[in-house]
Amino acid sequence: MAVDELQAIIQRCQILEEADFKGEDFNLFQVAGQKCLEDGYAAQLLEVIQNEKNKVIIKNMGWNLISPLVRCIFMYKQEDDKREHCLKILDQLAQLCNPKELFLGLLEQIEQTSGEQVCKTVMLLLQPLQTVLLKLQNKKAYSVGLSLAMIMNQLTPLPVPYTKQQIQEDKLGLCQCCNAVVDFAKPFVNEVVKNMEKSSEYNDMELKEELLKFCMKSLKYPLLTAQLEQLEGIEEHPFRHFAAEIIDILWDIRELIPLVFLHRKGKSPHWENQEFADIEQKNSADSLACLSYLIFVQHLGIDCFPMVF
Repeated sequence: MAVDELQAIIQRCQILEEADFKGEDFNLFQVAGQKCLEDGYAAQLLEVIQNEKNKVIIKNMGWNLISPLVRCIFMYKQEDDKREHCLKILDQLAQLCNPKELFLGLLEQIEQTSGEQVCKTVMLLLQPLQTVLLKLQNKKAYSVGLSLAMIMNQLTPLPVPYTKQQIQEDKLGLCQCCNAVVDFAKPFVNEVVKNMEKSSEYNDMELKEELLKFCMKSLKYPLLTAQLEQLEGIEEHPFRHFAAEIIDILWDIRELIPLVFLHRKGKSPHWENQEFADIEQKNSADSLACLSYLIFVQHLGIDCFPMVF
């Protein structure tokens, strides 16, 4: 039985030092853990993970369970206890695993998803991903940027709901997902704001640059093609809300006025290939056009500009 196999591996590894874990141990743990999940023993697996004695094992090996865990979460119905146990396991892994390994495991999971599963997968993994990123000390800006870029790349092929009915149905979950991604980004925005307040010579530009890239991407997709007029019967228009949040981020990181009035583009990388340079310039122009439209036509974030009106 899967649970017995898992217990046997755990007992063997409990007496080993962290440095003595072998590749074979990782494989056996992954196979047994996956079997527990697939055979419906999520509750027993949760107990193993929560057991204080297994802390070191879970820290090193737990991230291996992300892929089967996500599969099982989607397999069970909303009200199934087993699904609840799987969600608890995901939460525990976010707390206990080596952040670097878990970060890569979560990102890989997002990268491998496609079509109708994209928004569901992103929404499921945003919370653990945020937890892990907040723990990362070095390369944090790079990792936040990589996460946001990966998420937006996965969302971009999805059709943007346009009619009132499509927006209300939100069949693929894009409206909900975009707003969840903004919430995911907020602690990192707050970090930039705090650092800028601390010193006028704010020099940790990397995280700010990554957030700026995310905002520029969001302006091009989904906002460039989204329907942004007020719709009767829709209290909180999801794309208007998303647009307002993106403008707030730009304001908070002190990039809104330069972008709107100085058309200051982010430091664009020097592309050897002219084709890349042209694509980037076009993307940037699309984003800036969308931003101007949001502010001057839709009057979103207009209270930031008393000198204009």
